[in-house]
Amino acid sequence: MKITNVVLAVTLALMSSQHMQAQNPAYKIAGKIKLEGDGGWDYLTADDASGKLYVSHGTVTQVVNESTGALIGTIPDTKGVHGITLAKDLNKGFISDGKDTAVTVFDLTTLAVLAKIKVTGINPDAILYDPFSHNVFVYNGRSSNATVIDAITNKVIETIALPGKPEFSATDEKGNVYVNIEDKSKICRINSTTLKVEQTWSIGKGEEPSGLAIDNKNHRLFLVCDNKLMIIMDAQNGTVIASLPIGENVDGAAFDPETERVYSSNGEGTMTVIQGTDGKDYKVLENVVTQKGARTITIDKKTHHLYLPTAEFEAPTDPKQRPKVKAGSFVILDIEPVK
Repeated sequence: MKITNVVLAVTLALMSSQHMQAQNPAYKIAGKIKLEGDGGWDYLTADDASGKLYVSHGTVTQVVNESTGALIGTIPDTKGVHGITLAKDLNKGFISDGKDTAVTVFDLTTLAVLAKIKVTGINPDAILYDPFSHNVFVYNGRSSNATVIDAITNKVIETIALPGKPEFSATDEKGNVYVNIEDKSKICRINSTTLKVEQTWSIGKGEEPSGLAIDNKNHRLFLVCDNKLMIIMDAQNGTVIASLPIGENVDGAAFDPETERVYSSNGEGTMTVIQGTDGKDYKVLENVVTQKGARTITIDKKTHHLYLPTAEFEAPTDPKQRPKVKAGSFVILDIEPVK
């Protein structure tokens, strides 16, 4: 067969595949949860045991019923809120308040604030509870360190120096905590009991990793990167297993252990779905159309619904500035699997 015929055949096959994907989508937007407030947002957290969704939103954290979309309650005074992590075995939640240089502790049942803890760094951003050690790891984006809080006593017990700007984190729940180092394109493995950085690995072709998810059964890490790649690594030795294309302006990743699917929330207005099989043979299944600005993500592992916050934006007058959010347009996209 001539080269031109080969190229034509490959092109037609790709077009056919894209057409089939468009005709038979695996996911759809099931609804949009509208929430009051015009402040910014970052991470959100789904609790599949209670069906509650915890949403960072400006100066407060909103708690939503996933099924009905109703607002259950609001945790106040979480200025510059970035992330929410749940210590369900202790019936506590922990919120990183970036503009307050603090962490808010609250009761999962009543949503009452229990404590406000000052951190040992600047701009607390991503936050993670590790049930193995009962420690909370708070990643300070502007001081290249992590504040460690004893989740039982609500006391700061350590500050861990990191080799660069920390981003999202994940735990294997067996003594290892992982954190992306965005500005160095690396990932660190921290011993969650000795509180020491044990390994720092390069992430191959990936640049500026932000979101991170983990498959604890197959020991895989999923890092979503600014250069439109998802890097899949062996969590035990840092070996890069695969690099797959994702969308632009990504900031979040999620993993569903039952389906072995990984999700990348791309701020351009898409969600990349990647399918794995027993920790290998990863492939892009679909690029779901979402909405511009939907760059962070969480998953309810019981219902398999995915939630992405976003809003509508005004046309920027200065291209160097972040566009303003249109009043009353903040929503959570509820995306469900069709098959």
